[in-house]
Amino acid sequence: MKEIFAASLYDAVLDTLKVLPILFLAYLLVSYISHDHKHKFSHFLSKKNKASVFYASCLGCVPQCGFSSVIADLYSERKVTIGTLIAVFIATSDEALPIMVSNTNKIVDLLILIGVKVALAIIWGYAIDFAMLLFKKRSNKNVEVTFSSDEPEHHFHECGHIHTDHCEHGHEDCCVDNVFIDAIAHTFSIAIYIFVATFILNMIVSCIDISALQNFLNTNIYLQIVLASLIGLIPNCASSVLLVELYMGVAVSGQVVQILSFPALVAGLTAGAGVGLIILFARNRKHLLENLGVLLLQFLIGLISGFVVFGFTLLF
Repeated sequence: MKEIFAASLYDAVLDTLKVLPILFLAYLLVSYISHDHKHKFSHFLSKKNKASVFYASCLGCVPQCGFSSVIADLYSERKVTIGTLIAVFIATSDEALPIMVSNTNKIVDLLILIGVKVALAIIWGYAIDFAMLLFKKRSNKNVEVTFSSDEPEHHFHECGHIHTDHCEHGHEDCCVDNVFIDAIAHTFSIAIYIFVATFILNMIVSCIDISALQNFLNTNIYLQIVLASLIGLIPNCASSVLLVELYMGVAVSGQVVQILSFPALVAGLTAGAGVGLIILFARNRKHLLENLGVLLLQFLIGLISGFVVFGFTLLF
């Protein structure tokens, strides 16, 4: 048990350190987007930008899960749409891409995987935003919104921040000079969540019989897609590593045997969002039902996407 604890702790520290650089760069970009009003860059991922879903789908292709964490944080602050959130979650493949890059025989599969996931992210992201827009229009027909006169007056600045009359410091101090400090603070707080969650999940994974899981997945492709989608929901790089390793094959009696099919791999990596789900539940904790809805939506999207890809493989 001591060995498992030590190994899980070491892996958690290592996984956290590996994601720190991209997390910091991503949050630095977000801080710049939020603060910089000179270049009008604050609309990059905003709700008003119709291309935000497309941008999120492309950012999700970056290895590891830094951008899924950042956009989950932005969603908790209601700065991006749910379609943008879902798009980056779908496009994220965590550690799967670096592993496949290391195997030259899987480069073509890797390119197809990226293309499929980006296409799915764009389609699902825009479809969800369109559905939410129709729902809001219908629900707002008979709703009258009133504002209390006791509320402090809000001032919307071009930097994307909201300031009230009770702001105790100047606009310049809180919105321009602290871009790096904001990025460091966000990176540090998110890193703590990642470390704790990764350590706990590593402990759980260490106690699972992987060989039994492999035999179970090898029964039929339909069951593979369902189970891969469930595995993908595990908010940790261990899930993406397990999925891609099962797809690339395991050594059995001196031969490499492929356990997981490509449709199942797509299903699992589509349902997975790395630690983005952890950040969503941590930062958006006041809206638990909403978070559970996103989790269920991720599972269903992974499931549907896996079966659709399986259908295409039968046709071609």
